[in-house]
Amino acid sequence: MNAYYSDQYALPLPEGHRFPMAKYRLLRERVAGELQQVKLLEAPAASDAELALAHEPGYVSDVACGRLSAALQREIGFAWSQALVERSRRSVGATISAARDALVEGVAANLAGGTHHAFADRGSGYCVFNDIAVAARLMQAERHRPRRAPLRVAVIDLDVHQGNGTASIFRDDPTVFTLSLHGARNFPFRKEVSDLDVELPDGCRDEAYLQALDAALATLWSRHADAAPALLFYLAGADPHEGDRLGRLALSAAGLAERDRRVFDACAARRIPVVLTMGGGYGRVIEDTVAVQLATYREALRGWLAFHNPLR
Repeated sequence: MNAYYSDQYALPLPEGHRFPMAKYRLLRERVAGELQQVKLLEAPAASDAELALAHEPGYVSDVACGRLSAALQREIGFAWSQALVERSRRSVGATISAARDALVEGVAANLAGGTHHAFADRGSGYCVFNDIAVAARLMQAERHRPRRAPLRVAVIDLDVHQGNGTASIFRDDPTVFTLSLHGARNFPFRKEVSDLDVELPDGCRDEAYLQALDAALATLWSRHADAAPALLFYLAGADPHEGDRLGRLALSAAGLAERDRRVFDACAARRIPVVLTMGGGYGRVIEDTVAVQLATYREALRGWLAFHNPLR
């Protein structure tokens, strides 16, 4: 299973910054050491033309040339730097590459990504460009054939924060189904409208979460009863974990692993290619976040093996 990384493009954050930049390197190191069937590949950089499939060209140019206003930089949460531009391009490039691989191999991954707060015209919440939106649009363009229906895409966003940027970008696009399962009282405090939004109360634990997930997945499949999605993006945030500083939910590590298992099993049963992105994770202990993400990779690898050996 191919997985793309870009952690060598880390940002020089000030002391005490709450974004856990080191988690990407730590995850790559644990995947390399413990999951030998995962092939780690350096992420390429997305081009301006690729980014413009989901973002306004003027915004892409402003990011590239350092013309973001101070207000926009505050909304993103990072000061502009050339390192920010490169990291953001590579994060999108990783999801693009993983999407191409998934369409052939069944499952592929980005060890970062899931930048679902980025809108067409601005970034927000540590997200500069929306990697899933760009990759989905590009896969639709690359797979388009005259007189055929567009590639149908689904997004399962299980980060604790609503995928507001993704919902906004695809609001009027019937070819992309957006599903977001998130904390009702968490960021963003002004939610967008996904095709299916499921809001969860503070303190939600494993059983209630998994029941809500099962119901949401049933709705997703029923909405595609005529034809399953041809490609699915899975944003597997680690921030619903009970040890997360920003999550407000209370899922155990075992509950999150079961969450991932249900998503990958459902997709394998329907032969739907899956692109895995990681989204948020802000554990009080960074190793807890990395352990949750590593467990997600174990389930992704199971899904990849099931795709290649459907009778297993």
